[in-house]
Amino acid sequence: MKRYPLICAAIVAALGAPAAQANGEKIAVFTKNNTNPYFQAVRLGADSAAKQMNASVTHFVPTKPDSIPEQMSQIEDVVVRKPDSIVFTAVDYKAMVPGVEKMNRAGIPVVNIIDRVQGGKFVAFVGADDYTIGLATARHLLKTMGGKGNVVIIEGVRGALTSIDRVRGFQQALKEFPNVKLLASQPGNYQRLQALQVMENLMQSFPQINGVLAANDAMALGALEAMDAAKRKALVIGINATKEAVDAIKEGRMLASGDYSGFLQGCVGTMIAIRNLRKQPTPAEYLLPPVVVDKTNYKPYDVPAESRSCPKWEEIVKR
Repeated sequence: MKRYPLICAAIVAALGAPAAQANGEKIAVFTKNNTNPYFQAVRLGADSAAKQMNASVTHFVPTKPDSIPEQMSQIEDVVVRKPDSIVFTAVDYKAMVPGVEKMNRAGIPVVNIIDRVQGGKFVAFVGADDYTIGLATARHLLKTMGGKGNVVIIEGVRGALTSIDRVRGFQQALKEFPNVKLLASQPGNYQRLQALQVMENLMQSFPQINGVLAANDAMALGALEAMDAAKRKALVIGINATKEAVDAIKEGRMLASGDYSGFLQGCVGTMIAIRNLRKQPTPAEYLLPPVVVDKTNYKPYDVPAESRSCPKWEEIVKR
């Protein structure tokens, strides 16, 4: 995170440099699934950026959520189609390295967003610090609990880098509050229904749960549904600051969510892909600062992704 201001300063300094102008570039955008609202926000951000810059986007999403074989097949298809650039979110940051290398051999520039892929060559990486977001949201929950009580963690996909780092942030926060007891940590695979089922099982095992640390909003909302049905109450946090989570925060059902800004990551990743093609200055890395969204600051997030527009590049580099 400390590199962020330096990166921004470098971009701002370069904004006045001469640059090639073009339009109509074709960008292929890869996301993990159609089931998580977060990735829908990413796709909408990519669409907004392409419209703003007079380019076009084609989306590639596995029909089976997070399918490694299907994403690899889509990569093979895209390499044949030969788009001008690719904005890439890997379904698995290790398993998709051969796919990235295939795109590299085809000579197609690739921008990596969200999960940092373990190998291959990229124009840039756009993301957020999962550990820092997990730490900040967990601290918010534990402070609100008064530093005591029982909590459970609902993890994402075990082995997924986002889940590993977010849970690591949760666990670090727990170390800072020795009077809070962690009852259990179980995967909900970033899916709402699975998290609902996990929470049902946890409530059967533990009669007193005061807090729920969910690694994304979909799972936080699933946990809330399970508790509503059982007439149980607990403070709940998620990550992504999706519109439905913001609605739950407004209603007082959910405590907070860490802003992972899928829409903005889609915007920035696509803008970098297009600017790179036009020989305009781009950063090698763009990391979004962590923000905890709660009842005190939710209003800027109270807008559906469908109604948002990407900020101008000059605004982005000043953030």
